[in-house]
Amino acid sequence: MVLDDLGSSLQSSLGKLSGQSRVTEEDVEEIVKEIQRSLLQADVEVSMVMDLSESIKERALEEEAPGGTSARDHVLKIVYEEMVELVGDSTEIPLENQTILLAGLQGSGKTTTSAKMASWFSKKGLRPAVIQTDTFRPGAYDQAKEMTERAEVDFYGDPDGEDPVQIARDGLEETADADVHIVDTAGRHALEGDLIDEIEDIDRVVNPDMSLLVLDAAIGQGAKDQAREFESAIGIDGVVITKLDGTAKGGGALTAVNETDSSIAFLGTGETVRDIERFEPSGFISRLLGMGDLKQLTERVERAMQETQEEDEDWDPEDMLKGEFTLVDMRRQMTAMNNMGPLDQVMDMIPGMGGGMMDELPDDAMDVTQDRMRSFEVIMDSMTENEMENPRSIGASQVERIARGSGQDEQTVQELLEQHKMMSQTLKQFQGMGQGNMERMMKKMQGGGGGGGGGMGGMGPFGD
Repeated sequence: MVLDDLGSSLQSSLGKLSGQSRVTEEDVEEIVKEIQRSLLQADVEVSMVMDLSESIKERALEEEAPGGTSARDHVLKIVYEEMVELVGDSTEIPLENQTILLAGLQGSGKTTTSAKMASWFSKKGLRPAVIQTDTFRPGAYDQAKEMTERAEVDFYGDPDGEDPVQIARDGLEETADADVHIVDTAGRHALEGDLIDEIEDIDRVVNPDMSLLVLDAAIGQGAKDQAREFESAIGIDGVVITKLDGTAKGGGALTAVNETDSSIAFLGTGETVRDIERFEPSGFISRLLGMGDLKQLTERVERAMQETQEEDEDWDPEDMLKGEFTLVDMRRQMTAMNNMGPLDQVMDMIPGMGGGMMDELPDDAMDVTQDRMRSFEVIMDSMTENEMENPRSIGASQVERIARGSGQDEQTVQELLEQHKMMSQTLKQFQGMGQGNMERMMKKMQGGGGGGGGGMGGMGPFGD
């Protein structure tokens, strides 16, 4: 995740405060140096880093820790609060009729972002439309059309058009019934004069309610100049940071937010149209520091369960708490887990597992886990309907046949059956519980959070 190195380095420094009731100036200096190193390496502007450092240092040395609070927790709380202040508030995105203009350089992810944002608005009950005005980049029209079809939202573009301003004008007319218009503009490889002139012309025709600057998380120090130019041309109301699913540094995007005196609106976290999050400062920094983000985790679980049920209308997660847990149920649960997104992102949302803590695992740990799930799916494809419904009936000869048919070894088939047995035993603990006890257990599995109880209950066992 973005700036991930900060979390792991801070955990190391704060660990040295364990057992202490007070912090010394030397302790604070060491922690501040780690923060400075991580943020500067992540391309955050020097002035921002120094301001943050001074604020943390001053508070850590002058503020008294509340009674019963350890020095470590007190300093972590200060770092958390100052980091939240650094990234600022989330851009307000009203759920009402509006027009949004997307700006940015070529390759920043504008076209993908337009479809993702449209999908997000659609999930909120609004009817969005994407208007593609990029006549410069070959394939822009086809990409936008394909992605909006995946998102199942309205789209307008003209593959033969040469005037992006006219396309924007026509697009607004053709999609007049839409609640939200998202206008995707052309990018260039650099801040060329004709790019700025073009987007200014589109801005005048579209008259957007909001202009968002789309930035690749790996933009680096160049983000400052880019942000300044677009701010001067059309005014920037918010920033969308894309490609946070990779190893991007992300600091340049934070610098751009500061330069435009705006805030972050959305985070792009993957390649599919559903991989977008509203930026929430507290959850973002909480994940960064290894403190998790149960709110975002719950939302992902609920979304995954909903999508899984849409794919398989016969499935009700609560059915797993009644009767026998079959391999059919297990497969549905695996599908729901896949719908949650990459496992490393999910792990970042679990308290104690983010902030670089996953770096302690082997580099291929997440890949191995995902490969294992894929192997299990291939194995299930080679089973008969009766075997899927009655896995306990599978004997040695059947294991051999299933392994041969799936191209997997017999040990992996046995691992699948063992995994199923463990999950079945876990679920039996819930069976027979009263409704009140069940609800309390669901909340406990969420860390005491509200909402989405059934979702976490359905997802939990496979992760144990």
